[in-house]
Amino acid sequence: MDIKKVFHMIGGIGETSYAANSSLQKGAIDMVKHITTESIVELYLATAPQNLVIADLGCSSGPNTLSVIGEIIDAIDRARLKFMVPVTLYDEDGKSMNKGKIYISESSPHLVSEAYLIQFQEDFSLFLRSRSLELKSGGRMVLILLGRTGPHHTQSANALLWELLSRSFGILISRGDIDEEKLNSFDTHFYAPSQEEIEEEVRKEGSFAIDRLEVFEMRRDIQNGSSTYGTTVATTVRAIQESMIRHHFGEHIVNDLFEIYGRLIDEEMTKGEIRPIASIVAMRKRL
Repeated sequence: MDIKKVFHMIGGIGETSYAANSSLQKGAIDMVKHITTESIVELYLATAPQNLVIADLGCSSGPNTLSVIGEIIDAIDRARLKFMVPVTLYDEDGKSMNKGKIYISESSPHLVSEAYLIQFQEDFSLFLRSRSLELKSGGRMVLILLGRTGPHHTQSANALLWELLSRSFGILISRGDIDEEKLNSFDTHFYAPSQEEIEEEVRKEGSFAIDRLEVFEMRRDIQNGSSTYGTTVATTVRAIQESMIRHHFGEHIVNDLFEIYGRLIDEEMTKGEIRPIASIVAMRKRL
């Protein structure tokens, strides 16, 4: 008997097919699916791949295949929300230490700003190392980054804008539109480095020398007369953040959230100009 030819699952979708009779296998898969998804998510977070290929080498085709792959894809999607968000923002039970906030604020524990700094150091060092592989010796690179002028995060306009977005979420919580725990498990993938932090990471990584580094205030766009400044900022932030917010909180809150956000920014503008800080860094690759 040629096993390769005669041993196979019953195909099709009939009454005796494998596809219609694999519930026992599904039960086993479901019992340990957390191990499968944890393994894949751990790989994803450790390697940050541009593409991830997953193969299900089960007995045959059927609903179990799609179920397993679907679970893995959903797990990766959930993990992406915390990808490059400092893991130390969460305790051993996965609870946020920065409750009610999505970025560094005046009420944030000191550990929060430390966690963001450590994550920035890791990310920026990797970025510099990766770009150095693409440039010849003596090649130039110019970066424009949102930043801050001093050691305190909460004194910058950038932090204020995130604080206003946190307040917008808070209004939705008070209206019962979203659950508070949802907000506590959401953090922005953002960091505003100081001039000293940029210089230190460039020096430590070693691939580049800084030719010029300047910090400047971003001027308000006065040409956009059809919209308020708050609306302009809100739509800009929405274009960047909406996909993650929609995935985490649901699509139903997005319009209300950014309408509230734009209004809060305009209210803040009555107290004084909001001028975000940015840094421009001109570097050359060392010989």
